[in-house]
Amino acid sequence: MSFTIAPETPLSDDVRALVQALNAWALEQTPREFTHHMTVEQMAQPDTTVFVARDATGAAIGMGALKRHAGQLGEVKRMFTRPDARGGGLAGLIVCEIENRARQDGLARLALETGAVDAFKPAWRVYERQGFRRCGAFLNYPPDSPHNIYYEKLLTA
Repeated sequence: MSFTIAPETPLSDDVRALVQALNAWALEQTPREFTHHMTVEQMAQPDTTVFVARDATGAAIGMGALKRHAGQLGEVKRMFTRPDARGGGLAGLIVCEIENRARQDGLARLALETGAVDAFKPAWRVYERQGFRRCGAFLNYPPDSPHNIYYEKLLTA
């Protein structure tokens, strides 16, 4: 499958559809109070860059976002690949785009929160292949939640 990945607004209809699909899937896996979704309006703020993957027809097939925080911290948010586009390495390439942008922006660390049930194992593998390691909670995430797992990657030596 050929595709492109580029920064885009999350306010387009097809990106909104990806966000809706991600939200629906995540809420099947994790209780609502342990999900930490961003709306498309939040994703459209200047502190966030959204990367969208499109197939050869121009259809949105995946996404991920970089949200910048104080202290040179970047957070990986809203990672999702449509089920019919999974298994070809797309998610890993989106994470690479996020990391490249974080490095360009001078961030020292990337961190993320993901689910803790088996349905999230493919995501864990993507992050671990990209050099992320499990860590404790960061920012305002719950430190001892059985529903959340945290990863980080240091970007500077």
